[in-house]
Amino acid sequence: MSLNSLLLATDVPPIPAAAQCRADYDGRLGPMIDLAQAVPGTPPPQELLDRLGAAGRDPARTTYGPIVGDLDLREALAADIDTTYAASIGPGDLAITSGCNQAFFVTMLALARAGDAVILPVPWYFNHKMTLDMLGIAAVPLPCRAENGFVPSVAEARALISAETRAIVLVTPNNPTGATYPPAVIEAFQDLASETGLMLVIDETYRDFLPEGQTRPHDLFRHQGWRNTTIHLYSFSKSYAVPGYRLGAIMGDARILSEIGKILDCMTICPARVAQGAIAWAIEGIRDWRAGVRQTINRRAALFRDVIAASPGWSVSAIGAYFAYVRHPFVDSGEAAAARLARKCGIITLPGTFFGPAQQDHLRFAFANVDDGEIATIGERLLHAILPTQT
Repeated sequence: MSLNSLLLATDVPPIPAAAQCRADYDGRLGPMIDLAQAVPGTPPPQELLDRLGAAGRDPARTTYGPIVGDLDLREALAADIDTTYAASIGPGDLAITSGCNQAFFVTMLALARAGDAVILPVPWYFNHKMTLDMLGIAAVPLPCRAENGFVPSVAEARALISAETRAIVLVTPNNPTGATYPPAVIEAFQDLASETGLMLVIDETYRDFLPEGQTRPHDLFRHQGWRNTTIHLYSFSKSYAVPGYRLGAIMGDARILSEIGKILDCMTICPARVAQGAIAWAIEGIRDWRAGVRQTINRRAALFRDVIAASPGWSVSAIGAYFAYVRHPFVDSGEAAAARLARKCGIITLPGTFFGPAQQDHLRFAFANVDDGEIATIGERLLHAILPTQT
């Protein structure tokens, strides 16, 4: 059997691999705490669930829709972006996708071809790296360091640009580190893209979970000419607690979206329609609920930070949105450290090595899907990780 060599060389999905550790835990410290995957910790409010159910019974939602998504959702999202960024955005600036992973995939396919290069900050979101590998696009690592809060450097990015470079990717708030990039840094990257003729692709899946007190992520979309330099990616999965409905979005210049439309037509013809109308209503309809979830997530982040600070040998290098990037106390590799936590403590995490080179000292904890009580027990469990194995 002959298969695509690029696909064969792509890493396997990390989440299922991490789940295999479940079988090694004997349950002595209580139920397994799964902090591997970024999953919303609460379901959507009942009114949204009711609207999703009604949409599922609507014959009109069983037909094909526009390639770039239903107009009502694009209009509602454009208004939400106007509110969030103090920008002037219209539905023609947007395309709805089947999740943000698809948004990234089709954007990369539109911007680059095999042999080209894209600058990707490290630690990187593993699905971004997998996408580039499948497409034969070189992922050029832009190192982000704990001493700088895992915020990327514009000067270092500039030094990495070559004739093959087509784009720079940013993810903020970041997956896996949780770091939220300062607006001035983000805007400096847009300046770099404008100066060099590259595209800045900014994935803001977690933009609704900014730290308390920060109301606007940045001012990119208030700058004249942003459509020539910037593509924005978004996901409804986390903010609306509907990851199973697979809805994301791309915002960019109409000329780019027209080309991306060719790809979307070949992939999905149109994004799944059941959820689109319900989410269009929910953008305003559950705004207060979303604000409450943001407060809950930020409270859990503070609680998690305190728990780790009280755990000898452990330290939080960065935290925010759904994630904490934690330095572990072992000489083991990241994979061995994660396996130790699963086996001895009943905690499933992802090793930093899943997120790029030179990450063996860290583990990613996705704490959003557990409650305050479960977070409070993590410190006691971590003590068992450093105890000798009992026979």
